[in-house]
Amino acid sequence: MIHRFTTDIEDIPLPERFTYPFHYTPHPLTVLAAQEVERYLSARTDWQEELQAGKMFGVLVVQLEDGSVGFTAAFSGILAGSNCHEYFVPPVYDLLRPDGFFRKEEAQISCINHRIEEIQASAAYKDCQRRTEELRQEVQEQLEAARRTLKEKKCRREELRCQGNLDEAARQTLVRESQFERAEFKRLERRLKSEVEVQEAELRQWDGQLEAWKQERKSRSAALQDRLFRQFRLLNARGEVRNLTELFRDTPGRTPPAGAGECALPKLLQHAYLHGLHPLAFGEFWWGNSPKNEVRRQGAFYPSCQGKCAPILRHALQGLEVEPNPLDRIFPEMGLEVVYEDEWIVVVNKPAGLLSVPGKGADDSVLMRLRHRYPSATGPLLVHRLDMDTSGLLVAAKTKEVHEQLQRLFEARQVHKRYTALLEGLLPSDSGMIDLPLAPDWLDRPRQKVDEVEGKPAQTRYVVRSRQNGRTRVDLFPLTGRTHQLRVHAAHVRGLNLPIVGDMLYGTPARRLYLHAAALEFVHPITHQRICLCREAEF
Repeated sequence: MIHRFTTDIEDIPLPERFTYPFHYTPHPLTVLAAQEVERYLSARTDWQEELQAGKMFGVLVVQLEDGSVGFTAAFSGILAGSNCHEYFVPPVYDLLRPDGFFRKEEAQISCINHRIEEIQASAAYKDCQRRTEELRQEVQEQLEAARRTLKEKKCRREELRCQGNLDEAARQTLVRESQFERAEFKRLERRLKSEVEVQEAELRQWDGQLEAWKQERKSRSAALQDRLFRQFRLLNARGEVRNLTELFRDTPGRTPPAGAGECALPKLLQHAYLHGLHPLAFGEFWWGNSPKNEVRRQGAFYPSCQGKCAPILRHALQGLEVEPNPLDRIFPEMGLEVVYEDEWIVVVNKPAGLLSVPGKGADDSVLMRLRHRYPSATGPLLVHRLDMDTSGLLVAAKTKEVHEQLQRLFEARQVHKRYTALLEGLLPSDSGMIDLPLAPDWLDRPRQKVDEVEGKPAQTRYVVRSRQNGRTRVDLFPLTGRTHQLRVHAAHVRGLNLPIVGDMLYGTPARRLYLHAAALEFVHPITHQRICLCREAEF
């Protein structure tokens, strides 16, 4: 499974530390290894249809015991109906083995599914459902008609009583008549409900059979899933072993998600540890078309997913010297350029690479610097945020009351924003609107995805400013404020289909993310004067 580089790598220094998997720039050896895999994939004419649909692949640069360097490759999930192919490392556990417990128990569960489907599709069951529903409807109509008749007769008796010329015998006759009619209605009601209960009892027998099969399916599926998770016994560089159930025990869901352990990097590390290979660097790249909801570009590298891989990799990387998380890096203390200030509001020009608010493992942020600058203010409280890698204008309030008023302006879309971005490629249209609802990708946070069902509305207007050197400069006008809205709308195939230059989540790395919040316009909540602010991008 070890592949040698076909190009000369003698002049490429080896990485000092292993790749931090959740935020990285691929090492030159990783890029070369990925190119080797891409050439292999291009030659597999028998896989082209499946590959065109899109799949994630991974490469692991390794050092052998003799000091030589090579690489291994893996794919995420299943390829061409199998977990095992000669060019790629094997799975941590092959659940598709024909003689394995998973396939055998899966066949039993499939039989249960077939029985459930047979019952649901049977003419007898459908006829019972139909007769039950028709009888319920018929009984309801009969009872409603009886109630109307009862009410009409009651009204006629009331009219007779109101005429005042009834003797005692006539009044008693009306009373007996009323009692008889109510009793008759009760008897009718009991008889009809009894007929419904008999019919419903027949339906419950069918539903009971269905529920029994569904409960057995649920029980067997849970037992199979738990047994499967325990077969994924993952090593780390220290030789320690833990299974998926143990690794996900302290996560919020406490249960491994479907597909855990089947991504490329866990496979690659497991194979390296089993065969005495020292991991040097890795990368995961996409091949094929982008999925409908996510942003994936052929040949682009992507970080490991958080939901499926983070608990696994926290264990699997122990014993390796790993690069520090670049998001935790400490930026040198720098002043903030103040673009506007009065006794209520301050607007600053945030540099790229600085957090808006303190994050995990990093205290330095715009908010912390403003608090240091204005220690006596009841704020300053940031009214909105920018991604760490986005530069530009940020509004803060010096008092809680003004903060609340400004937030209401943002929520009511009464703050007009203009961003400048540089796109990878030439955009054919000069202007337009992007309308793609967005939702968090819970298994791969902080990424967002397009989701027509669960997503929140997100609209962005764009205007092209220039095209030069294979790139497009655009102004972006967000009409909503969803997380990563501009980045997804730019990169997604149904958006501009051109990622912002330097977008490590939805595009390819560069010196920085070329996205800048250039202009803000709003009505001052205290003075009621219109505030128009602008700091154009430095790129």
